[in-house]
Amino acid sequence: MLSIVLLATYTADLASDLTIAKSKYIISGIDDIKNGKIPFHRIGIPINTAVEDYYLTSISRGVRNFYPLTSAQELYDSLLAGFIDVSFIDASTGEYVTNDIYCNLTLMGDEFDQGDYSIVTRKEWLYMNELDVTILSLQESGELDELKRKWFQKKTCPDLSEASSELQILPVSGLFVVFGFITILSFLLFIWPKRSAFKRYFFISLF
Repeated sequence: MLSIVLLATYTADLASDLTIAKSKYIISGIDDIKNGKIPFHRIGIPINTAVEDYYLTSISRGVRNFYPLTSAQELYDSLLAGFIDVSFIDASTGEYVTNDIYCNLTLMGDEFDQGDYSIVTRKEWLYMNELDVTILSLQESGELDELKRKWFQKKTCPDLSEASSELQILPVSGLFVVFGFITILSFLLFIWPKRSAFKRYFFISLF
């Protein structure tokens, strides 16, 4: 009975660990948020931004039922503290932040609501044509993609798949330790009542 209880207890802990590892991410993208998989008050939205406009237009139909955020730092802190479950961020900034600064945060799903960025200059600026030509040249030569890889896709945080594998390996290795302990204990319990018979057997064998 002891071995059964020990095994059942450890198996329950193992199943719990693996279930947590597999169900860590409760959404896969923006569609899950639109479908209400996250309570609205657990969604952090930077106020007075394009993100707020998108949320009100495409998700809540004008209802301000979100968790208001006033800065990017508050966004990160609120996620890490568990005040919110998700938020929205520019894709490039999100890649940099989750790859190099906040290793406990991750990006989920594909990019959405893609738009263009503009460089603001004075009207009839003298170097406008040169700027357009230079940007186009950098884009066609792949320089812009290289800059993106260098500054936004460089990764110093550990890979999540490796961390998940370690989480699964550790409980399984512990299971083998429990099996070994149970085997040794069972062997000792088996021979202990028969120790007198074993002593006589070894004594006769020696003499």
